[in-house]
Amino acid sequence: MLSPSRIPIIDMHCDLLVYLSDVPGSLIDNVNEIGCATPALAQGNVKLQTMAIYCATAPGSTDYARLQAEIFRELAISKQDCLEPVTDITSLRQAMQSESGIGMVAAIENASGFCEEDEPLEDGFRKLEKIIENVERLLYISFTHHMGNRFGGGNMTDRGITRDGKMLLDYLHGRKIAVDLSHTSDALAFDILQHIDQERLDIQVIASHSNFRQVWEHNRNLPDELVQEIIHRKGIIGMNFVRAFVNTEDPEAMLHHILYGFGHGAEEAICFGADYFYFADFPDPTRYPFYFAEHEQAGNSYTYLLGRLQQHLTQEQLEKLAYKNVQRLLERLWS
Repeated sequence: MLSPSRIPIIDMHCDLLVYLSDVPGSLIDNVNEIGCATPALAQGNVKLQTMAIYCATAPGSTDYARLQAEIFRELAISKQDCLEPVTDITSLRQAMQSESGIGMVAAIENASGFCEEDEPLEDGFRKLEKIIENVERLLYISFTHHMGNRFGGGNMTDRGITRDGKMLLDYLHGRKIAVDLSHTSDALAFDILQHIDQERLDIQVIASHSNFRQVWEHNRNLPDELVQEIIHRKGIIGMNFVRAFVNTEDPEAMLHHILYGFGHGAEEAICFGADYFYFADFPDPTRYPFYFAEHEQAGNSYTYLLGRLQQHLTQEQLEKLAYKNVQRLLERLWS
């Protein structure tokens, strides 16, 4: 039986690329500034980390996302760090076996990163192809962030899908890129599912970094109906460590989210999506601390949670949560 510190980890979401593109003097190994710095990932036994390419919906969004894609490419080819690109099943399995390296795969958080509000959609698709060329493999695309854009409504809205959103889904058919529901409005999420079903599209649906609304009422968390849809579609649901989405008062609540998932049919879906990001310049003081002390660094958060869960879950269940559910999905998605 593996000890919690020896169980491999796959995490579905962090904002390391945003930190490296945004913060003057940022360093990939600065554990004092971001919880997913490379020494913390190595200490936490993270074998594959999803790197989000994020931008707000605003003029210049595609330039900002292009910069992050270029940073990803530089990290992938650099021989001075421990990061290795994971682009297929072979490199995935190599990353899971690695003793020293950390695998990484790119994703897009907010489709405004490849298509601005006022440009032809066809130009946006060309920019998306350029991002894919730079990063080699995209794991998922989130249509929106907190607010809406030309594709639909974000999680702070009640807007559904737009014509461009449906065209984006049509474009993704058979591309082996998942659609992420973590930042959609409920209306957009259900519209996405309806369009996929109506058009019989070959698209995997996931929630990369969302918790359970039944445990903590927040519009960033999933209502039960969406939880069951993701489970039914063999997707994954990544547990988010940000305090606002866990419970603002109770450090134990992360355990409650995980156990709720196991108790409500998500044993084959639940995983980690910690959502580590740089927040030192965040203007809203009510959000601090952004993470409970138990969850603020990748170096100890996964081990702490797995250790606490040993009294509730079997070894096989712990490994499903830590890496097996995501690895199984990736091997199916990329085959």
